[in-house]
Order: sequence, then structure tokens, then C-alpha cells
Amino acid sequence: MARRVRPVLLVLSATLCLEGCGFFGRAERPVWRAQAENACFARRLVVPSDFIVPVPEIDGPGICGMTRPLKVSALANGAIAVDKALTIDCPMIPALEAWLNDIVEPDAQARFGQRVATVNVFGAYSCRSIDNIEGARLSEHAFGNAVDVAGFTLADGRAIDFVHDWKKTDGQEGAFLHEAHAGACRFFTTVLAPGADVFHYNHIHLDLANHGSTNTGPRRICKPTPAPDLLPAPAAPDGLPPAPNIDEPLDIAHLSAPGPDADSPNVSRGPGEGPDAALPPAPIGETNPSPPVLPAGAAPSVDMEPTSTLGDHDN
Repeated sequence: MARRVRPVLLVLSATLCLEGCGFFGRAERPVWRAQAENACFARRLVVPSDFIVPVPEIDGPGICGMTRPLKVSALANGAIAVDKALTIDCPMIPALEAWLNDIVEPDAQARFGQRVATVNVFGAYSCRSIDNIEGARLSEHAFGNAVDVAGFTLADGRAIDFVHDWKKTDGQEGAFLHEAHAGACRFFTTVLAPGADVFHYNHIHLDLANHGSTNTGPRRICKPTPAPDLLPAPAAPDGLPPAPNIDEPLDIAHLSAPGPDADSPNVSRGPGEGPDAALPPAPIGETNPSPPVLPAGAAPSVDMEPTSTLGDHDN
């Protein structure tokens, strides 16, 4: 009997040694995320206020969370409201404000003679994986590094949203949203609007994922590709060889608007939404995928990519 037990004890002892060395240790959040948060505060890119309130660290489940999260109820020093309070990391706030101040607000004034009063959102922080598939890579939403924008409300109460107005290319509303989309590609590293895939028919996804660098600045993914006249001028190359163009997962956002707690990992569906709601037709030869089960800035150049077909990606 002793001879039979001894090998088991040896295996168990070896396993414990490996665990102690970190081979079976807890996964750790990529260090660049905390570094980006700390640098944002150190440079005073964000100053806490009545509209931007620090909240306790979010640590888990798993590696989800932020070291210094912020609860945001308005942007631009309170001038532009957010219809649902967002829990996001520090770097997202100056990117959002630069986009609103430099692109969205001036275009609204020029086209409608109205300022933007409210940004209408689906949510931000949500601890979920790519495609909401267990075991897949985590979304940028899991780190508070992404926001889904459904549209805008002007000062006169007029609502302009992606689901209704994006395709109105012969009117001011559609032109306004297309310019907002193209302008976002200057400030965010991932921008996905209607037409990127079947999952983005009703909003625009914005995040600051780390896609690596090119010889003209950070690598950016902007889908669908904006019209050439809306694109910013390319930055001067840095003299290094171009980085390889490697495709990687993108974002799948909401099939429906979330429930009252927009930042909850468990996204609820509104009436007439979700798997039973009508999705836009898939491209010829393809079918709409089944909806996933829901578990839980300077102006560098824009690295454009071909528009993806099916929405089996998430950041």
C-alpha cells in the first residue's frame, strides 16, 4: 500500500511546488492598464468634480476592473449630460471630451444651430468576454475602457440616434452621425458604427484598446471605413518600417439596450429587443448568427481596415 501511495504524494508535492512558483497563479490584469490610469491622473487630464466622481477600485471577478474607476454623469465640465451614469477609466474621459468638443458639438451647431445637451449611451463597464462566450478573451468593457453611444439629444429636445438616422444620408441627421463616426477615429483606437457588423446597427462603440503601433502612430481600427473627405490628414511617418497589419478581435456590443443598471455585467433586454427582435439582413451567402448568451489623443493617423462581415468579435 505504501508503494502505491508514494507516487501520488510525489505528484501532489510537485504540483504544489509549481503552484508556489506561479505556474498556477491567478491571472493578472495587463500592467499597461493601471499605468494608463495613473498617467492620466498624474497629467491632470481629469479632475474630480460633481460630474466625475472617484469610486472604489473594482477588482474582479477575475481580472475585470479598474484601479481608479470614475463615475461620470456629465462631460465638458457639466455642459453635456450623459443619460446614464458611466463607470469608466480615466483615459476614456479626455478622449470623449475631445471628440465632443472638436467634432460633435461644432457640427451640431453648424447643421442644426443647436448645442448637444445629452449623450445617450448603452453603457460602459461590464465584466464580460468576447461574444459573451465563456473562456473567450475579455472585452474592453471589462476594464471600463469602452463606451457604447446610442445617439445625442440637442438642446431643443431633438433626438438623433444611430438606429434611426445613420442611413439618412440625404439629410442633416445622417451626415451629422457619419461625421461624428469619422471624427471618433482620431481619438479612439477602436470605433465601430452601423455597418461594421450586424451587432452595431443601433450604436457606435468607442474604446482605447492597445492594438500596437504603426509608423504613423497608434494602430486604429475604424469600421466601416469613413468617406475619404471625412478622414483626418495622415501623420508623418516616424521613419521605421510599417507594422504588420494583423487582424484581431473587435467589439460586439448590445443586441438591445441594457436595463436600469447600464453598467451591470448582466445586460437585460428591453421590450421588442434581444434574440426575438428583427436584426438587419446578413450579407448574401451568410446568415445572422444566433445572439450570444449574455453572462454576466493628438490626432494621429487612422489605420483603416476593410469592413468586417459578421460580428463575431469583441473588445
